[in-house]
Amino acid sequence: MEPAIHKEEHLRSSQLLSDIVIGMSDGLTVPFALAAGLSGAVSNSNIIVIAGIAEIAAGSIAMGLGGYLAGKTEQDHYTSEVKREYYEVDHLRSREIEETKEFFANIGLSEKLQEQATEEIANDKDRWVDFMMKYELGLEKPDPKRATKSALNIGLSYIAGGIIPLSPYFFINNSTDALKISVVATLICLFVFGYFKSKVTGVAAFSGAVRVTLIGAMAAAAAFGVAKFFENH
Repeated sequence: MEPAIHKEEHLRSSQLLSDIVIGMSDGLTVPFALAAGLSGAVSNSNIIVIAGIAEIAAGSIAMGLGGYLAGKTEQDHYTSEVKREYYEVDHLRSREIEETKEFFANIGLSEKLQEQATEEIANDKDRWVDFMMKYELGLEKPDPKRATKSALNIGLSYIAGGIIPLSPYFFINNSTDALKISVVATLICLFVFGYFKSKVTGVAAFSGAVRVTLIGAMAAAAAFGVAKFFENH
């Protein structure tokens, strides 16, 4: 019985996590600050709901587009470097052979094994280019659907995060009362989000959660204070 083929999923998981962190952190913070700021200026929750939905729609599109462009840039950069490597293999072969031998020397192979390994790899141009891309340039072939996936992951995460601070305004007509519930719900979500984000990324979980919560709280407090200031002047 042949052993099951093991596929490395670390990179894709890391990219997904990164997308969720980017989308969710902004989704929780920006609409929260907007709703808090408007609550300091208007008493009708309906206005805040309309403004909040508009912001979430615009923010998710903008954030998703940013993720898409980042993914396309990564893919275009990789394609450009592949073309360059093919050119160097075809026209600067001796230099590429020396760079390949240097890699094997750096990992401790003897002179004889360096020659053998380099000759073996150089016999297959495609395999040689893949080798140089990975070990000379440190570039992994990106997922061709990465840009689209990133856009969707970030955009949907932004929407999911933004609905939380806005949700009390759907059910409570007085904006001040809705704000109180929004603050509690959003700060709890920020703390939980910050905790798991820090835990996954290897940062001290509790201090990371507190930091994320404080950032969100300060943004909302600043927006609320600015709105109150201009309301009174």
